[in-house]
Amino acid sequence: MSDPRTTPSIFTRGAVDLSSLRSPAPAGPRPAEGAPNPAGGGPAGPPAAAPGNAGGGVVVIDVTEATFQSEVLERSMTTPVVIDFWAEWCQPCKQLSPLLERLAAEGGGTWVLAKIDVDSNQRLAQMFRVQSIPMVYAVVGGQPVDAFAGAVPEAQLRQWIGAVLKAGGVAVEAPEDPMLGAADEALMMGDLDAAEQAYRKILNESPADAAAEAGLAQVALARRVQGVQPAAVLAAAQNAPDDIAAQLLAADVEVLSGEAEQAYERLVGLIRRSAGDDRETIRRHLVSLFTVAGPDDPSVAKARRALASALF
Repeated sequence: MSDPRTTPSIFTRGAVDLSSLRSPAPAGPRPAEGAPNPAGGGPAGPPAAAPGNAGGGVVVIDVTEATFQSEVLERSMTTPVVIDFWAEWCQPCKQLSPLLERLAAEGGGTWVLAKIDVDSNQRLAQMFRVQSIPMVYAVVGGQPVDAFAGAVPEAQLRQWIGAVLKAGGVAVEAPEDPMLGAADEALMMGDLDAAEQAYRKILNESPADAAAEAGLAQVALARRVQGVQPAAVLAAAQNAPDDIAAQLLAADVEVLSGEAEQAYERLVGLIRRSAGDDRETIRRHLVSLFTVAGPDDPSVAKARRALASALF
């Protein structure tokens, strides 16, 4: 399935028209819940949530056509609403819906999950052009802003919700990914096999996850220096300045000793003195050390400029 954050939205083509679901505001006071509705159409629905408080802490609500205006359209003016179209017979829904509910609870009211049973609310499903379920829509400011169909991995779903919150002007700190936390813990405990497996699982779901890339590079670095004596490694490198293996290992030791900038300078200098396959081997090793530090490290930016100068 394509990434819903990069797939052209159906809303840009005017596929969803919600105007018929908006009813005019009543002229008089809103009747109490369950009392006869003077405008006709049966008892009044539950009162809309107070602006900004996500329904007094409510994060998951069951929505029908009768409550759609208050619970989705009006609520979305202050709080992003994610609609989950589901049905009891839908097996993928049984995977996605609990995940959405858990993330909504984790969000603490920064967004609200509106669950709509398509069997009981067929007109709503038709209005949203729902052809298969699960189908998930985001509504911000009274308008749909994005959607995706089918079950998606948790990491991808978290990213999609983050984009929805950003569209709604909600500034929230992203919660720690439990998968990443488990991978980091395995690395700290020295269980390199478990750490590698966990980081690779994250990257299979989110190939651009910089934290997982850095973690995987740290695993490789830890494996390369297992059992070495740092002082002996540095001494060997000093005695053999053109020994590529010795210099690479010395750079690894320097990175783990908190002297990453010195390690980068060592390898950039080695690249200047090398050619052909040796130069490419050194370059790849240096880039792997950049990955350990992460793209925002200022010493990495400086070393990348030095590397470019050495190569070109």
